[in-house]
Amino acid sequence: MNYKNYPMVSRVVFGRGSFNQLGDIIAPERLNRKAPFIFLVDDVFKGNSDLTSRIPLAYDDQLLYISAEQEPKTSQVDELVESIILTHKDRPSGIIGIGGGTILDLAKAVAIMLTNEGEAKNYQGWDLVKNPAIYHVGIPTISGTGAEVSRTTILTGPERKLGINSDYTPFDQVILDPELTKDVPKDQWFYTGMDCFVHCIESLNGTYLNAFSQSYGEKALELCKEIFIEDNLSEEESADKLMMASWHGGMSIAYSQVGVAHAMSYGLGYLLGIKHGVGNCIVFEHLEDYYPEGVALYKAMRKKHNIKIPQGICADLHDDEFDIMIDVALSLEPLWENAIGKNWKQVITRNKLKALYQKM
Repeated sequence: MNYKNYPMVSRVVFGRGSFNQLGDIIAPERLNRKAPFIFLVDDVFKGNSDLTSRIPLAYDDQLLYISAEQEPKTSQVDELVESIILTHKDRPSGIIGIGGGTILDLAKAVAIMLTNEGEAKNYQGWDLVKNPAIYHVGIPTISGTGAEVSRTTILTGPERKLGINSDYTPFDQVILDPELTKDVPKDQWFYTGMDCFVHCIESLNGTYLNAFSQSYGEKALELCKEIFIEDNLSEEESADKLMMASWHGGMSIAYSQVGVAHAMSYGLGYLLGIKHGVGNCIVFEHLEDYYPEGVALYKAMRKKHNIKIPQGICADLHDDEFDIMIDVALSLEPLWENAIGKNWKQVITRNKLKALYQKM
């Protein structure tokens, strides 16, 4: 048996107000005055001086506001990398991502592509990255995606939606400041929290399950129940715990994998541009055959918080469009093997997937 030697985030700060320490944390990593830090910031914070005034810009540092309206694309990564290379003579000292999963994934991908030749699409897959990324920092402003701790960066490419899964992907530094999540809209809070919940359900019910993944998955699931089902937490306690649930949910798939919901959600994201959190919710509504207890618990959470899930998004699709989504979903073989087992190709047929998509 050849065990995978996984990297983890080597440094993490947790605590309310810890974002204020960003300048002190990154200062020792500055290569020289002309080697900038590039801050990729969700454009929802444009004009929000509470956050932007605390970004420690110095020398030739650059702040780029980036829309998270669409999932990150390989072409977007290539454009950002080219722009950074053309704007600055020296290679950056580091990339700092401040935002949700979209921005964190872009930060990881840009850090990788600044040291690896070619286009980002060529690195979609497992262990294709040759050179270590430049120093990169992740600061989540919403909790649930696990992007702050995972070894992948999920990108939509010209042919597929698939992560750059590599030992060089995880952040060198993460700052977990629950105060940064205080203005997240309720539906977004739920969708992204459910991304964490689905990580747990798929990991804990998968054929890849082991004690490492199980310990993280069980803790994240326990926290999700506390946050989304029980009514005993203050707003601050809930935010603190959801940030830790996100971390544990992300860790639960380090030595495991996700499953049916993620595979099918990638299909929705690739064809229709459905964002990952809500995409997982749309799919999970219909997965009783695969995760009966998880789906029942999810529906109780949705009902309790009075969240509306988009309906009928596949109602007007043609056969060739269903085929595109099915191709994307089926290409994620490790996810299906984790969900169903080694014989998954005998169980998961194109017709079965089409029938599921038609329900959405």
